[in-house]
Amino acid sequence: MAIITRRELLRGAVTASGLAAISAPAAAFGLEAAPAGSASAARFDDLGKMLRGELVMPAHTSYDAMRAVWNGMIDRRPAAVARCTGAADVMAVVKYARDNGIPATVRGGGHHVAGKAIREGAIVIDLAPMQGMHVDPAKKRVRAEGGLRWRAFDHETLVHGLYTTGGTVSVTGIGGLTLGGGLGWLMRKHGLSCDNLVGADVVTADGRLLSANVSENSDLFWALRGGGGNFGVVTGFEYRLHEVEPIVGGLAVYPGDRLKDMLHFYRDFTASAPDHLETQAGAMIGPPGTPVEGKVSGWMAICHSGPEAEGERMVAPLKEFGPPVMDFIGPTSYSAIQTMFDAGMATTTRNYWRSSFTKELGDEVLNSLVAHAADMPRPGTLLLIEQMGGEISRVGEHETAFANRGARYNVSVLSSWLDPDADEQNIAWTRQFGDELNSFSTGGAYVNYMANSDNPAAVRAAYDANFERLVDVKRKYDPDDFFNSNEIFKS
Repeated sequence: MAIITRRELLRGAVTASGLAAISAPAAAFGLEAAPAGSASAARFDDLGKMLRGELVMPAHTSYDAMRAVWNGMIDRRPAAVARCTGAADVMAVVKYARDNGIPATVRGGGHHVAGKAIREGAIVIDLAPMQGMHVDPAKKRVRAEGGLRWRAFDHETLVHGLYTTGGTVSVTGIGGLTLGGGLGWLMRKHGLSCDNLVGADVVTADGRLLSANVSENSDLFWALRGGGGNFGVVTGFEYRLHEVEPIVGGLAVYPGDRLKDMLHFYRDFTASAPDHLETQAGAMIGPPGTPVEGKVSGWMAICHSGPEAEGERMVAPLKEFGPPVMDFIGPTSYSAIQTMFDAGMATTTRNYWRSSFTKELGDEVLNSLVAHAADMPRPGTLLLIEQMGGEISRVGEHETAFANRGARYNVSVLSSWLDPDADEQNIAWTRQFGDELNSFSTGGAYVNYMANSDNPAAVRAAYDANFERLVDVKRKYDPDDFFNSNEIFKS
C-alpha cells in the first residue's frame, strides 16, 4: 500500500478523487507523525533567551508535572515545554521550531483523551500561563486567551450575568473544546461553542499573527469553527455571550434493573423537548458512598434555561419515572451544572473513548447500551447519550467546519480504568463496542471524544462534506504540515 507524504498531499500532488482514501485533518488523534528533526541538535538555550515565559527542559524539577496531561495513559517525553506568556512567545517558538526542524505541539487545557498536546521529542507550546480575559457587558462579547479553562471563563462572565456554551465540565480548556465544535449544556438553545466564536488570533505555521473572523482571513475562521487545531496556534478567542436565565437541572440516578426502561423513557422524553432543555442519559458504575455503589446504574441529567416554574414542570417526569434512587434535580446555577461532573475527571485514570452521531435512538442502539453496561471497565466508565438538535441543526452544514448538523444525539463510550495491565483489554472492549454503535450511526463522530482510529474513513466522516475544504485551508495556511500531531494522511 503506497504511503502518500503530507507534503505531497498539501502541495496538491494528490487529486481530489484520490482524497477519498485519505484521512482528514482531524483534531481527535494522537497518532505519532515521524519526527521532523532531532531535538538534541537544537540549541535550546537560544530559545530560552527569546521567551518571556519559562522554558522547561527534562532536567528541570517541574518537567514531569509540565509534561503531564489529563489522560493517565499518556506518558511521553517532549524535548522541552515552552510556557508561553503571550502571542510573542508563541511566535518565537514556532519560528525556532521550524528553523531547527523540531516538531511542535500545542497544549491549552491538556484535556483531550488522545493526549495530542504531548509528543516525544517535540517542543510543547504550552498556553497555560495565558489566562487573560476581558468581558464587554454592553456588547455581550468576551475576549479570552488560549490557556483558559471553562471554570475561569465562567467565573468572569457570570458576574456580568452572561454566559455562552462551554462544554459539560469546567476543567476542559476553552481552546480544544471550541476548535473541535464544543458540545455543551446550552447548545440546543445557543448553538455549539464554535457557533458562538466571532473571532480568533492565530499564530500560523510561518510565525505570523493573524486575525480570523468573518471579514479577515474568513476561510481560516471557517476552519477553526470545528476543524480542530490543525491550522495554527489560537492565542485568543472572542465569543458572543448571552444573558443568564434561571436554571433548573441536575442529575437523577436509577437502579440498573430499570436501565432499559429508563433509556426508552429518555427517548420519548427528548422527542418533544424544547430547545431550552438540554439532556443527557446513560449508564455508569455507582460511585462510592451512594445507594448504588459499585452497581450498574442508569442516569439522566438535565439543564433547563428559562423561567423557573416552567423548568420545574419540564423536569417533573424525570422525578416521577423510577422513581430515582438519587435525585439532585431542582433550581440551581449554571456554574453548579458545569461542575457537577468534574469529580469524574480524575487525572489518575486511564481513558479511551469512542463516539458516534445518530439521528435516532433506535431499539438496536438502546439494546446495545444495555447489553454492554454490565461489563463496563471500572471504576469510572460512562455510557453517554447527549441530545443535540435545536440551534445546532439550524446552522448550515457548510457554514462552519463542524459537520453532521443533522445528528440528534451523540452516543459515546467513555471508558476509564486504573490498572495499566488492563489497557489492552479495555481498549479492545471500547473499540468493539464503538464499532457496534457506529453501525447504527450517521458514520460521523465528535472529534473531541475520539481517542484514536484504525480506520481513516472514520476521520473523514467526522468532517463529512467539509473534509475537502478543510484540506484546502490546510494547504493554504500550513503547506508543509508543520502542525501535524493532530492528523494522519495515508492511503
